[in-house]
Amino acid sequence: MAEKDTSRRRFLQAAGSATAAVALAGCSGTGGESSPTEEPTDTSGDSMQTTEPQQTIERPEPSTRDGYLQRANRHCHDQAPWVFLHRQYSVYGVSDDINWQPRRDERVDAYAIEPATDSGDSAVMTQSQMDSGLDPQDHRETPTDNIVLQAYEGLLERDRQGAIIEVLATDYRRLDETTVQFTVRDNVSFHSGDSLTPEDVAYSINRIVKESVGIASPQSDQLVGVAGAEVASSDDRTVNVNLTGLNPIVFQSFATYCDIMNKSWVTSHDNAYINQNMEGTGPFKLANYEQGVAVEFTRNDNYWQEAAALSGFTINAASESSTRVNRLLAGESDIIVNVPPQEVSRVNNNDGTSVSAVPSTRVIFNAMRYDVEPFVSPLFRQAVNYAVDLESIVQNVLQTFGDPTGQPTLEGFFGYNPDLDPYPRDLDRAEQLVEESGYAGAEIELITPIGRYLKDVEIAQAVAAQVDELPNVTARARQVEFSTLVSQVTTGKIEDKPHWYLLGWGNATFDAVQTIQPLLASDGALTSYKNDELDRLLDEAQSLPSESN
Repeated sequence: MAEKDTSRRRFLQAAGSATAAVALAGCSGTGGESSPTEEPTDTSGDSMQTTEPQQTIERPEPSTRDGYLQRANRHCHDQAPWVFLHRQYSVYGVSDDINWQPRRDERVDAYAIEPATDSGDSAVMTQSQMDSGLDPQDHRETPTDNIVLQAYEGLLERDRQGAIIEVLATDYRRLDETTVQFTVRDNVSFHSGDSLTPEDVAYSINRIVKESVGIASPQSDQLVGVAGAEVASSDDRTVNVNLTGLNPIVFQSFATYCDIMNKSWVTSHDNAYINQNMEGTGPFKLANYEQGVAVEFTRNDNYWQEAAALSGFTINAASESSTRVNRLLAGESDIIVNVPPQEVSRVNNNDGTSVSAVPSTRVIFNAMRYDVEPFVSPLFRQAVNYAVDLESIVQNVLQTFGDPTGQPTLEGFFGYNPDLDPYPRDLDRAEQLVEESGYAGAEIELITPIGRYLKDVEIAQAVAAQVDELPNVTARARQVEFSTLVSQVTTGKIEDKPHWYLLGWGNATFDAVQTIQPLLASDGALTSYKNDELDRLLDEAQSLPSESN
């Protein structure tokens, strides 16, 4: 960290204290934001020149769901509850011993892997992290997803292109504005031999959305707007799902979330047992589980579809990217995740391995808690965005394996606002906004996980170093284990979260609401922000049909 002019810092800190007091005194429970009846200052891209946070630009009320979601993205851009970073690319190292293509949603399904040589019909994947337990409804992380999806399945899923396909449901339809219906596939068995029933489906849905059913599932907002489920008729194997409103993306949600569990198995065991064993309907069965080390699967020869091409699949982890690459080059792994840019040529030039990359559905960002100083000020949050050089990070840290963004929703998703540009780097503007915020002299610390996302530590260090170039802010980065950060951000309490932290969010529904709702809505399970106007925009969006359906 560069040495600062300490006398200047002390002066700025003292000079800003009165302004900060006034700003805090004017807070009315919305983090110092504009009132819900006002549209925030237009701050898209280079157009943000005004220094008056109360100045507003009148815009007509949207008439479509897409319009409301675009307005929600504009609100997020203007009020800057995040340091907006980039769309992550999924960069895999792959052995020539297998045939496999990556998906945009980062899911690695062993059922899609085929042996390419006569070296054997089993495969090994090395992730950056292991699971947080084997309960498919009691986690929020992709590393755990990639483990449990080998054994568990949903009613609907998506193919590699993102289209919805039927899995444990043979039909799905909307009965009315607040009810949808699924027809449950017949002749499907769990790994124990128990038959899949409509009761299992209804129970699995209720276990996620109703805390009284058994757990406080951290996935409840992934089925936002789902009130519960009940068996409609066991004769025709139908299950009715009750909604709190129109819920325009209900089928998109079920195509991404809600693994189906065996009700009798779940209710017969405690949570510890469920987190160390598996009872699904999927193409692989659990063979061995060593928590924190490896999960071994064997082929389910009684699978309701054609049996998998692989006879076995093992998932292990290494947080250090160099360790993952070495395992691939040594023939110890067939797939490794998050190949760092500096290792791409080594993987591609090695005999028998190659790199496969795809733009993902994941946005990488730095959340700033709206309720703590100095991030209580929208001006300070904007300043941090202006201090960050996104183009430099994408070019020099990620070596082009990323796309800069200036809103929570990624390009190509429903609700993306094409009129919003990433914040340009402008240190003079950033310094000015810090002064106006009243938090000159602030010292901030960015918490980053180690090895969970592509170049996460290096990105955090670059962000902190760039912000630290401001003469009136001191910034530094600190590394923590991903499990530590997860334990802080998933409690459901905003006060448990770090003040400023790096996180990634994958959204496999391709709809804006499934990023903004959990991460930025007042009642979002992982929110770092609360604002009445943003909540209103989301509510309006969810009350209208989706034009993409």
